[in-house]
Amino acid sequence: MKTVEQVREELRNRGETIAQWARKNGFEPDHVRNVLYGRAKGHWGSAHAIAVKLGLKNGEIVE
Repeated sequence: MKTVEQVREELRNRGETIAQWARKNGFEPDHVRNVLYGRAKGHWGSAHAIAVKLGLKNGEIVE
């Protein structure tokens, strides 16, 4: 699992914005920002899927 800071550093190292990552992975940019800035905990719904996809938590994405 990664920390939020590690994820943000990875994005910076790739020169990729949060919005670019979100669109590339099929998420709303605001939802990704909410997860990265702690406004959404990632327990369920799209916040859960985002947290798993970013590597912030272990879990399964069920569609």
